[in-house]
Amino acid sequence: MLLEISDIHVHYGKIAALKGVSAEVDQGEIVTLIGANGAGKTTTLKTISGLRPLSAGRIVFDGQDISRMPGHKRVLAGIGQAPEGRGIFPGMTVEENLLMGAYARKGDVSKELKEVYELFPRLAERKGQAGGTMSGGEQQMLAIGRAMMADPKVLLLDEPSMGLAPLLVQQIFSIIQEINRRGCTVLLVEQNAQQALQIAHRAYVLETGRVVKSAAAHDLLDDPEVRAAYLGGDLGEAAASPAAERVPEPRSGEDAAAAADDTVVDDDARKD
Repeated sequence: MLLEISDIHVHYGKIAALKGVSAEVDQGEIVTLIGANGAGKTTTLKTISGLRPLSAGRIVFDGQDISRMPGHKRVLAGIGQAPEGRGIFPGMTVEENLLMGAYARKGDVSKELKEVYELFPRLAERKGQAGGTMSGGEQQMLAIGRAMMADPKVLLLDEPSMGLAPLLVQQIFSIIQEINRRGCTVLLVEQNAQQALQIAHRAYVLETGRVVKSAAAHDLLDDPEVRAAYLGGDLGEAAASPAAERVPEPRSGEDAAAAADDTVVDDDARKD
């Protein structure tokens, strides 16, 4: 097993965001986490990548306990992340953004750069353009490409389709599948549950910081409860469930202040 998450608990101040989440991701899989706003999906990814500390539980990656490992060492160990909101450097060029993804690595990264440009020809065409002047879809490609520059064994993707037109959504999901075919394991958080379940091998359903279902992705596509809650339309329709009745976290620009106040419950709760 490449990634094992065992009974992890995470708190924002005194408020529990994750309440014993367990999940596994095997080498070569695409695994998706689905759930309503505030369910704990983004917090799970941030905890795996080392951006949120564990209150309890254990994370094992590639046979090594990384529960207390600093985030930058997790990147070197093989965990890459493309965050929600993309988080590119707007004043840097496309190529400079990509090279930042390999910042912690030593040696020649020309092979990885070539592979990213093969995956995203649009980035190759615009490698000298400032990242902040690109479209939303191009910025999403840049965020994924930057994460791939670290040559990850597992790629954590947080809402890669958010804010994109349907045609671009299809393109992004096709690229995710191609990344997986090239040997990179993927753990995907995605509000578009229908699309996510169509490309994933397995899936976990989160509600209020707990896993309530796990199965092969194609089985969950046919699960009546999952279809009623998440596949009958936009996941926003599930916001009336208790899972959405959480204290929302401000948008990314306010994340640092919110973390200092320890008043938020979960990053997922800030999604519209």
